Amino acid sequence: MSVSAATIQDAFRRGAAAGARYALAVPAEAGGRSDGRRTGPRSGRSQDFRDFRDYHPGDDLRWVDWAVYARSDRLSVRVFEEEVCPHADIVLDTSRSMALAETRKAEAAAGLAALLAVAAANAGFSACVWTDGAGLMRLPGTPTRPETWPSPSFDGRTSLVEQWRAQPPTLRRRGVRFLISDLLWPGEPAAVLQHLGNAAAAVHVVQVLAEADLRPADHGFLRVADSETGQELDLFLDASARQQYAAALAMHRAAWDEGCRRYRASLHGLVVEDLLLDGIPTDLLRGGVLEGA
Repeated sequence: MSVSAATIQDAFRRGAAAGARYALAVPAEAGGRSDGRRTGPRSGRSQDFRDFRDYHPGDDLRWVDWAVYARSDRLSVRVFEEEVCPHADIVLDTSRSMALAETRKAEAAAGLAALLAVAAANAGFSACVWTDGAGLMRLPGTPTRPETWPSPSFDGRTSLVEQWRAQPPTLRRRGVRFLISDLLWPGEPAAVLQHLGNAAAAVHVVQVLAEADLRPADHGFLRVADSETGQELDLFLDASARQQYAAALAMHRAAWDEGCRRYRASLHGLVVEDLLLDGIPTDLLRGGVLEGA
């Protein structure tokens, strides 16, 4: 199922409006002050020049030294003393399963990304939003202004694990990291969690599921298609099949719960219909991830 750009843009606007009510909580590991007035031992963005280093994909182009490039044909960035400023990386899964037919899962996920970005700005965080395409790519636009973001297509045919292997995101050290996904791909959670947790201040995995994911209706004979591969399968969905599905979903959730404990991440669950109804990310508030702005 394709989701129109207008639908996603509307979700960004509504998410940003909801995010104005909240601020991200700042973990102690993220550096304490959010005003950038303290410095640390690593490079950052204060006014005290430190050195040059090679350019890496995802670096801010404002810090490229074009004079060095003109002389050496080599991209280098200026490195400054570290500002202790919290940062949030938000990874938004835009694979096809997030656009499940007859649901508004893509809308809810897009709106939640916008909410978190605005809540990050309210807490003095910098931010970056990543979506999947040819690997995980930085979403263009101003990270804390969702109205400037282009609409992701939500039509990826490969899992987030494969996207991560193709091109991993450049996540900020000591940042707060979010993964927004239905998590409905095969494979071990560790394939993503070990990367998300590397040098992070905090990791939050937000599973966004529609009622159709949680409790599929009894429709009799169905032809179902794998969202990523397009492979089709004919089956008869009765009460017994629904019970088997519920058990498999519970096992999948348990695997993610165990993986998050192992890699010191927090697992949160949000239901699409509830989130779209009132715009309140209840589990994130209950878990202390968000607070009133």
